[in-house]
Amino acid sequence: MSATRILASCSPGEVRVAAMRGQKMLDYAIWRPGLPDGVGDIHMGRVTAIMPSMAGAFVALVDGDGFLPDSEGAKGLTEGTILPVRVTRAAQGGKGPRLSARFAGPIEVETVGQIRRGPGAVERFAAAHPDAVVSIDDPGVASRLPIRCTIVSRAFDDDVESAVEALSDSVVALPGGARLSIHPTPALVAIDTDTGARQDMHAAFNRSIVPAIAREIRLRNLSGAIVADLAGMPMRKRGALGPAIAAALADDPLKPRFLGFSALGLAEILRTRIHPPLHEMLAGPHAAGLAALRRIAADLDPDPRRLPALHAAPAVVEALQRDPVALADLARRTGRRLTLRSDPSASGTDWRLEQEHG
Repeated sequence: MSATRILASCSPGEVRVAAMRGQKMLDYAIWRPGLPDGVGDIHMGRVTAIMPSMAGAFVALVDGDGFLPDSEGAKGLTEGTILPVRVTRAAQGGKGPRLSARFAGPIEVETVGQIRRGPGAVERFAAAHPDAVVSIDDPGVASRLPIRCTIVSRAFDDDVESAVEALSDSVVALPGGARLSIHPTPALVAIDTDTGARQDMHAAFNRSIVPAIAREIRLRNLSGAIVADLAGMPMRKRGALGPAIAAALADDPLKPRFLGFSALGLAEILRTRIHPPLHEMLAGPHAAGLAALRRIAADLDPDPRRLPALHAAPAVVEALQRDPVALADLARRTGRRLTLRSDPSASGTDWRLEQEHG
């Protein structure tokens, strides 16, 4: 069996991380050092409200409130109590992060505030694959990591880059013209299967693509309720695929559960949400701004008199200004300052790059 490799491709304000075994991608994640998702962070918080109806308590943190369940240490606390808490699940949909007050050892800091950050994706993957070599293409980022790294000129080759790019597409092409269509909604993630030309092989086809469904769920970090509509099988026969679905999900570190088939014949899967799913990471003004910085770093004009200027929607400019790492990271990598120009006429997350004479 091929050894596992961890590849970390760095751009200003962002590190894309892939765990590879041979040419197969096992896991993928995005780490944004300036604005991480907070999972693993340790805070000294203050209990602000006891919520018996919710079996927990709200705890004030530096940047908002989190929820501490009774099962994780809230039971018996009173309002005003100051205690250390750890973020166990990232904030989601306007709700604050999930917390735990359970620690392996004592936390002796008494000042309310953040005590330390949790591990980023490079550290998490290295812990999950302790024998893997970690290759990273930015010595500056590597110097800040508490793990041993090998410095390379380029972490992602063209094949890995293409595989990563495919994860942003809602349609996954499969052999023989078949495909998966993946559609996240606020309530659940819907996965549809299409056999293409293979109309007479529904049972064999569905069994063959179950591993592909499980793989996309893991690589895209899909979470919460997931339903998959299998192709063309009668309702009464779909149950036979249950063991194959459960087996395909078994290697996932988050241990998703196959719950069975609904009355409509949809395969129901429940996967724990800890970190934000990939489609959330790739959406919004911050993601758009970091994509622009990646383009600038990759395509910068070699003439030092030409300085990059980013014209972007106000939300994109504001997101980059809130990130304490990204713009400084670009200057470190390129030796040039970036001019940000807020363009009220730009819609959504639109941006464009120009070169200006210094």
